[in-house]
Amino acid sequence: MDIIHFPDDPRPSRWVSPVLALGNFDGVHRGHRKILDRLQRVANERGATPVVMTFDPHPPRVVRPDKAPPLLMTKAQKLEAFADAGVYGAAIVRFTPELSRWDPEMFVRTVLVDWLHVAEVWVGANFLFGHDRSGNFSLLRMLGAQYGFKAEKIDPVRYKDFVVSSTRIRRLVSEGRVDEAGALLGHQYAIDGTVVRGDQRGRTLGFPTANLCTENELLPPNGVYATTTRVAHVVRASITNVGTRPTVDTSGRTSVETHIFDLDRDLYGASLRVSFIQRLRDERAFESLDALRAQIDADCQRARLLFSRLSL
Repeated sequence: MDIIHFPDDPRPSRWVSPVLALGNFDGVHRGHRKILDRLQRVANERGATPVVMTFDPHPPRVVRPDKAPPLLMTKAQKLEAFADAGVYGAAIVRFTPELSRWDPEMFVRTVLVDWLHVAEVWVGANFLFGHDRSGNFSLLRMLGAQYGFKAEKIDPVRYKDFVVSSTRIRRLVSEGRVDEAGALLGHQYAIDGTVVRGDQRGRTLGFPTANLCTENELLPPNGVYATTTRVAHVVRASITNVGTRPTVDTSGRTSVETHIFDLDRDLYGASLRVSFIQRLRDERAFESLDALRAQIDADCQRARLLFSRLSL
């Protein structure tokens, strides 16, 4: 997948009449996938190049940093999701205070027309753009007619009784309702990271863990979760503790520790993806290491039962 950045990089000459999906795409959830699927179909029908445009940093980080939400995905995870969806190119706009002051027409003329030479733009129904979010889909369509491109929108996607949105999914993750978040995402909520050395307490308890250092901003609340862990492109069943380990650690530092079933090898320095399937219990302090060991064993048995009903 081609990746270019505004304003640094020119549009690749091999991009033919780009058909563009425009938005933040945090989480690349079911609603986003509907836009990307439509993008692919329209581009294929027209022999055009399907391209996604997004922003970095996330615009609220610039215009209202005190209220900016933690993101569901890192930039690398988002780009990986675009590539998995079959998108040919990604155009990333560096969002700056100066750009945040552009009116909608300035953005359209400078970025969509002069930089990308778009033929068609697809957005979600609630897409807003330009200074103070003053531009909406109707204005985008009018500017498209003025500058020679077509603008189309996708209506909100519903899953059961809910409109799918990044905001709703963030709330579900922050409440530990990771199974519900996964249903709206269309994939499990996942964090990526590198295994770092811990105190090896899990090994002495009979449950060796991988201690994850992650750049993901949003962690589920402290507790024990049934998870899957991708190690070297292989997905394995696991359980993960997010929290402060109150039985064995008094520092109060939050850590992410994953016990991968039926795997006992040195993972230091390895890159892992931990996907959250279901919350099993709250984190709590135990009166002894034996009591903690017994609870971890019960957690593992419960998770194994859950995984016996799922296809990894």
